[in-house]
Amino acid sequence: MNNNTQNKTDNRIQLELKLGEQLNVIINASHALNVKTAAHFDSTLQPAAFLIVRWLFSFGPTNATVLSKSIAMDRSSVSRLVNQLKNMGYVKSEQSPSDRRGVLLSLTELGHQRTMNALKEKESAFYERIAKWDDSKLESFIELLMDFNGLENK
Repeated sequence: MNNNTQNKTDNRIQLELKLGEQLNVIINASHALNVKTAAHFDSTLQPAAFLIVRWLFSFGPTNATVLSKSIAMDRSSVSRLVNQLKNMGYVKSEQSPSDRRGVLLSLTELGHQRTMNALKEKESAFYERIAKWDDSKLESFIELLMDFNGLENK
């Protein structure tokens, strides 16, 4: 391998390391913001309970099996957290209209309202970071993220 090729390889490795560092910053900041948002929703709950609430808010009623797979949490933990959320009035369970034996979990009106309030807090922290960007910078960032995430630009 000649010096020019070696320099290009070394440069690529350094760029990939910098990318990894920045992705780690995003992941850690996102986690910290999720914990803060969960506390804003209800400070007496574990942040993991807010994952359930957030999923139900985004995707609507579902059963416990789908919920546990979707948030990558074991079924017993989901069951325990759902029971806690039900006792606090944030989640309700109803008989499935398509399968009389099945149970669908969904947010109550209180759960829905508290989620909206908590997400407004989260959004304000996010928007502070991009507030000074012009539209072209924001568009470029979105396009790069979509490409990174394997999504087609629409």
